[in-house]
Amino acid sequence: MNLNKKKQLLQRRRWRIYKKVKGTAERPRLAVYFSHQHIYAQCIDDRKGATLVYLSSLAKDFKEKNLKPNIAGATEFGKIFAKKAKEVGIQKVVFDRGLRCYHGVVKAFANAAREIDLAF
Repeated sequence: MNLNKKKQLLQRRRWRIYKKVKGTAERPRLAVYFSHQHIYAQCIDDRKGATLVYLSSLAKDFKEKNLKPNIAGATEFGKIFAKKAKEVGIQKVVFDRGLRCYHGVVKAFANAAREIDLAF
């Protein structure tokens, strides 16, 4: 299989997921991304095309915590992100895990956010 065909199939999977997972003002989409070194999360209102809350492990607050994209780091990051979302007034979200399976760091992030009463 050539590289171009793989990219096309990957894009189809992205679109298939995105069709089902849409964010609104009442229930924004919580998109999570784990790179090899950092964690990124944001709540998005897809109707307006606006980001409501954004947080990454690159922020100055996280430099001393040294959060890694492993289960322990994802758990702590999930709790911090849920607290920040609560401050803005977000109670319910639609969870967008991207193309990652719901286990490991994705599951740890989701469970930590649920502990702080972020409903999804």
